[in-house]
Amino acid sequence: SCRSLTSVIIPNSVTSIGSGAFAGCPLASVDIPNSVTSIGDGAFGGCPLTSVDIPNSVTSIGDDVFYSCSYLVSVDIPNSVTSIGDCAFQHCYSLTNVDIQNGVTSIGANAFSECGFTSVDIPSSVKSIGDCAFAYGLLSKIKFYGNAPTMGYTVFCGCDSSTFTIYYISGTTGFTDPYCGYTPVPVKIVTLSYDG
Repeated sequence: SCRSLTSVIIPNSVTSIGSGAFAGCPLASVDIPNSVTSIGDGAFGGCPLTSVDIPNSVTSIGDDVFYSCSYLVSVDIPNSVTSIGDCAFQHCYSLTNVDIQNGVTSIGANAFSECGFTSVDIPSSVKSIGDCAFAYGLLSKIKFYGNAPTMGYTVFCGCDSSTFTIYYISGTTGFTDPYCGYTPVPVKIVTLSYDG
């Protein structure tokens, strides 16, 4: 049982964190060393983490890894990560800041659904985004820095159609009108801003 486990320091001899390793534990903090290359499905699901540092050694974030970590406020996904699994951050209601760095190629279904951030940048490395990846949260603005990824209409399901805006860099390809049900707005990279 891990009912009293509120913090953990993972030794640098560990290369992977197994599926469900700390799920449901009352972890408020965790120290992940840069020896870890993968984080398994549901590893920290339901933990009351407020922040987490994902080291630049991690190449994949599995399904449900931080599912329902409802106190998680901020997360930086380093450029070493190539894939973010299904439901990886779903139900992270307090998550107000997400930094996805260039390197991620796929974002899984429901990966960030029902989260608290209002804006997010999608780097040019992203090629596919799964169903409902950003659905039912507070997202109002999204910026794409590369060509349009492959994704379906449900990616932004539940976003407020009166305020939600998709921005993309002038000259990139694939942003049809409508795009996922919305009219995308082109901007110049030298003056990139949410105001267009």
